[in-house]
Amino acid sequence: MSDESKTEETSAEEQAGESKPVEEPAEAVSADDVVEPEFSITGSLPEPRTRALAILAGSVLALDVLTKVLAVAFLEGADPLKLFGGVLYLTFVRNPGAAFGVAEGMTWILALIALGVAGFILWISRNLRSQSWAVGLGLVLGGAVGNLADRLFREPGPMRGHVVDFLSLFDAYGRVWPVFNVADMAIVGGGATIIVLALMQHDYDGTIHKTPPAPVVAESQPEPK
Repeated sequence: MSDESKTEETSAEEQAGESKPVEEPAEAVSADDVVEPEFSITGSLPEPRTRALAILAGSVLALDVLTKVLAVAFLEGADPLKLFGGVLYLTFVRNPGAAFGVAEGMTWILALIALGVAGFILWISRNLRSQSWAVGLGLVLGGAVGNLADRLFREPGPMRGHVVDFLSLFDAYGRVWPVFNVADMAIVGGGATIIVLALMQHDYDGTIHKTPPAPVVAESQPEPK
């Protein structure tokens, strides 16, 4: 090979080298520049329903106190008032016990039971995440505190006070059904709601238990002869 051909090849290689882009070294990536992916947790628990519980219980308590004040003011010592053709009567009774005349001499025990019920509801309300349970427990709590207030503050004294009842069904003197009040209605309604939710396997924390379906057993195929 002649010197001229070598010189031509060398110059061609130099021109090709100059035409290639020069790769710059990659910059170091610091830990602060790394963007972590955002993860979202699906099925997260809803907010506690303590506010709904408190509002409903407070409303029941306020209505119970108001109606009892009106009953003492207008029904005590007066004749029963007949409403709806005798379906409902407005009368006045001071009840020292429970319904049907039960535990008339143990008012203080009923007061302790009401305190226990109220305390238990407040304790589990921290994990209360079911709206339906909030309704049921709110009714029970408001009714229990309403009757408890009578046993604490009415005559004849604390823990022995008589509960004011003024509603009677089908009879003016409670001979068909015991005379009751707004608190009693709330307790019965709330208790029924809780029983239905328990039968439907709905827990107060929002958990719903579902019965798993029965496994399907495949029928065996006869072997070909």
